Amino acid sequence: MQLNQVKALVTGGVSGLGLAVTRHILANGGSAVMMDVNDEAGTAAESELGAIYVRTDVTSEDGVIASVRRAAEINGGLNVAMNCAGIIGAGRVLGREAPMALSLFSATINVNLVGSFNVAKAAADVMQHNEPNEDGERGIIINTASVAAYEGQIGQAAYSASKAGLVGMTLPMARELSRFGIRVMTIAPGIFWTPMVDGMPEHIQESLSASIPFPSRLGKSEEFAVLAGNIIESPYLNGTTIRLDGAVRLAPK
Repeated sequence: MQLNQVKALVTGGVSGLGLAVTRHILANGGSAVMMDVNDEAGTAAESELGAIYVRTDVTSEDGVIASVRRAAEINGGLNVAMNCAGIIGAGRVLGREAPMALSLFSATINVNLVGSFNVAKAAADVMQHNEPNEDGERGIIINTASVAAYEGQIGQAAYSASKAGLVGMTLPMARELSRFGIRVMTIAPGIFWTPMVDGMPEHIQESLSASIPFPSRLGKSEEFAVLAGNIIESPYLNGTTIRLDGAVRLAPK
């Protein structure tokens, strides 16, 4: 599938990695609807890009079904679902004052894993009715995991579990949806520039950069977006997770 043929929805699409993917699709002639819960950023992104923002809570089954259908109406179809919505959910299992609240663990799993599945199934339900292209492809779902799925650090039990779930879900979902011509892929980014990193002291930023073998810097959201675009354009990529991390392997803390 060429990028100028893309009719996408992007969750977490008004900031960070999701916004970069939205920009990349639009810059290459495709269309994209941004789904998020940040109305202020959504309005700003609409003004900048001319794309439509649809407020969407990925944990709401009925809400996601409605948003996915609306995205298909806005785009005149749907053939790409990009899951970038997520939360950090940081916390130690045994904190200084008390064990981690089960609600924090559950919320992290619910947004990062269940929310991605929720969007994927609703998008696949729409994509299965598309006319196939010359490869028999009707669409692609791309999830966003993390290298923490493999080397979770202290304080990342909830986050790592949610991202490992996405990695584990990729192959069986790809196998199941293959009969409909729908591919499923996952990207596991390493340490990327985010608003949180921007607010860190310079010496912390330098330490993070130095931990990455090559190139010794944090990842750029544009690099994530380019990989997502390459996945869309490469029909033989299916059922696997690609690490995008500069060869970093996270230390325990």
